[in-house]
Amino acid sequence: MKTALPLAFILFLLFISCKNESGNWTHFRGTNMNGHASVETAPLEWSNTENIVWKVPVKGHGWSSPVVHGKQVWLTSADKEGHEFYVVCFDLETGKLLNEQAIFTADDPQRIHGTNSYATPTPCIESGRVYVHYGSFGTACIDTKTFEVIWKREDMPCQHMQGPASSLILYNNKLIVHLEGTEDPYVAALDKNTGETIWKSVRPKEIYDLLEPVYRKSYQTPIVIHVNGNELLISNAANQCYAHDVNTGEVVWTITYGDDSTVSQPLYYNGLVFVNSGWLFEDGKPFWTRQYAVNPTGKGDVTQTHVKWTYEDEVPQIPTPVIVDGLMYMVHDRGMVTCLDAMTGEVIWKEKLRGNFNASPIYAGGNIYFINVKGFCTIIKPGDSFQKVAENNISETVKAVPAFVGDKMLLRTDKFLYAIK
Repeated sequence: MKTALPLAFILFLLFISCKNESGNWTHFRGTNMNGHASVETAPLEWSNTENIVWKVPVKGHGWSSPVVHGKQVWLTSADKEGHEFYVVCFDLETGKLLNEQAIFTADDPQRIHGTNSYATPTPCIESGRVYVHYGSFGTACIDTKTFEVIWKREDMPCQHMQGPASSLILYNNKLIVHLEGTEDPYVAALDKNTGETIWKSVRPKEIYDLLEPVYRKSYQTPIVIHVNGNELLISNAANQCYAHDVNTGEVVWTITYGDDSTVSQPLYYNGLVFVNSGWLFEDGKPFWTRQYAVNPTGKGDVTQTHVKWTYEDEVPQIPTPVIVDGLMYMVHDRGMVTCLDAMTGEVIWKEKLRGNFNASPIYAGGNIYFINVKGFCTIIKPGDSFQKVAENNISETVKAVPAFVGDKMLLRTDKFLYAIK
């Protein structure tokens, strides 16, 4: 006979669970990959000398974001020429370097875009293991206690053209890897314990062979959603958005948009999927991007049937929007913030911020953090009008998404990793 657990004990377990979640940051844009930090408070004032808990140099060069589990902070990096690829681990409380190792090498690396790095994909982490990825240069699993490599893959080719950028995600026993370059772009699920391929889905040749190679590449990071009992991997590729059965790789539905270089990550909120088209081109018109809101319950090509709304005025190509209380906040690469009603696409307000942006906004401690490429951060209160809370400047190049754990913000710049409180 089962014995009911005392209410106080259940509440204690919930408290511990929430506390543990607030201390971890396991993926690109957070543990839930929605740009929300599970923290009650977050820093409001800092500079490169004020309210700094610790500041440490990071070997090499990279734009990957930090991930955190327990008392460890992990990053990837590489030398600027792409010959060595590093993984580094720091102590969360002190900034002490716990591990630094070159995990892959390349004698003749592919060239990358001048604004990218050879270590842009963000790792993902869970208890006991961290997973790192450098695009076609290699993917690996590392024991977080011994720092020994558990498995490596160096046999997944991709002609990135502009360098790697898609981050890893974990789902149950699967590690999802996107390798969408100019030749035979694909997405694959690996067994997280062995690195062996569970399934691989190559983009349809009848569609992609008609495209110029330059228009086949994508740099986005997917998400997994649950819809009507189905587990769907949402992957907005260069020409189409694909919903795969995450367990088999089978394509369930698609929408078509064209044309090139999707970067912004999909979102899922209140029954809708939000995907970014990447660059679109028309003769005589500057290139632009379009935001789609999609009902994810369809099958087959749902472009004409399941798109609820689209919006294309100053939609970002690189930064991913964040949704808070039904409002979507997106910052264009050149600094215009647009607040939309997530369910209708209606514009609520617009406001121009200072500078250019690569990093995605994060909602933490009741506010939204926008950090531009030069390290200037504008903090706003979410709502139906623009409400600035604070401004801060780290005065260094920032392209990585900050991580918020406990009472700290972890911010990677081109030179250092900061813990700010």
